[in-house]
Amino acid sequence: MKTIMITAPSSGSGKTTVTMGLVRALRNLGNDVACLKTGPDYIDTAFLQAASGKEAGNLDLHLQGKEGLRQAFSLAAGDLCVVEGAMGYFDGIYNTFHGSSYEISTLLGINAVLVYTPRREMFSAVPKIKGMVDFEGSKIKGVILNKVDRHTYGLLKEQIEKYTGTAVLGFIPGVDDAELKSRHLGLVQSIEVEDIERQIDSIAQEISKHVDLDALTALMSDVSGIPFPRPEKRNTRVAIARDKAFSFYYRENLKLFEDVCKVNFFSPLEDCELPACDLIYLGGGYPEVFRSDLAKNKQMLAEIKKFADKGGCIYAECGGMIYLHDRIEESVMAGVFRGESHLTDKLQRFGYIDITLLEDCLLGKAGSVITAHEFHKSLCTFPEKEIFRIKKTMGTKTWTCGYRYKNVLGGYPHINFLGNMHSFIAMLDYVEASLSR
Repeated sequence: MKTIMITAPSSGSGKTTVTMGLVRALRNLGNDVACLKTGPDYIDTAFLQAASGKEAGNLDLHLQGKEGLRQAFSLAAGDLCVVEGAMGYFDGIYNTFHGSSYEISTLLGINAVLVYTPRREMFSAVPKIKGMVDFEGSKIKGVILNKVDRHTYGLLKEQIEKYTGTAVLGFIPGVDDAELKSRHLGLVQSIEVEDIERQIDSIAQEISKHVDLDALTALMSDVSGIPFPRPEKRNTRVAIARDKAFSFYYRENLKLFEDVCKVNFFSPLEDCELPACDLIYLGGGYPEVFRSDLAKNKQMLAEIKKFADKGGCIYAECGGMIYLHDRIEESVMAGVFRGESHLTDKLQRFGYIDITLLEDCLLGKAGSVITAHEFHKSLCTFPEKEIFRIKKTMGTKTWTCGYRYKNVLGGYPHINFLGNMHSFIAMLDYVEASLSR
């Protein structure tokens, strides 16, 4: 499939806004556009979905592995594929480019277009861009200048093309009403932006006016994936929480559950009853933002607690785990885990991690290692022992996490099961075994 990556020198360069507009502009030309996001981000994929009208997935070397990258890519189907890079093009794990958008683009053979936003500079932008273009293995083949006027664009285009040999495909003037708002874990979710369609259309119009879309599509490289894994089907019934409070799911995880199990989605905000199920999957999200509304749905909270007390299997990640505590600040939650959660004013954990299981649990046998990711500002209390030993990937910092109550397992880490199939299968085996006991 013809594919391009949209990247930048750093976060905050407008990649998500530009990528959304570009996807919509290509779609307006009659193209069926698939979208992917490098890295572990959930929020940007939802914006890409809004722009393309199709669910977006992730490409993550640490969470999925090299084979998993190609399997995840195979889920992207369309005439064209646009990949939004994470952070800066070369920014990887720790102080390396490992796992970066750059490494993913070289592994998969994806050409890239650099979104460059000049910051109180003119010619100084040229050697910066040249360094990124000329770095060994770089797949940057074009440049789009962001937040510049036509005159500045003309001046920079001439010098960039002269000294880097890289085509400048166009520019995007500042579009005040297309700036996305932020929250403590990143952008405000797309489903919370009332005029998201107008904003996407606004930036798409500017891109159609000022960016050479024919030249951009000509830079796209042919990329292919490998077949998505097909584990043996099961009769396991899985209820997955999905609404404004719980929306942080990897497409790859949902696809695995839907292919293998009988899946029903439900809303802890709106529904009063659980679907008939053998396993509940509570993903991450913003339960702390919607804690008052979650607390009002006392019937659902009681359903969750009753299910857990009777030995039902629940797997809860980050926000889902917080929801299972007694309280989120002043709001009463499910009370499965005895303790409270509260939001702080700084990141408590951020980045890639490796988990070692300290005892047998829903995710596998003691000693199993799982690749994962953490990103949260909250802290929680739970008096029982923790069953995850966690080490920062390529770092030395270690800590413990992982909370257990009967057949319930919760923790802050987010896991992509495409790169941890042993844990996915172990979970389903555990659920089947619990039903036979």
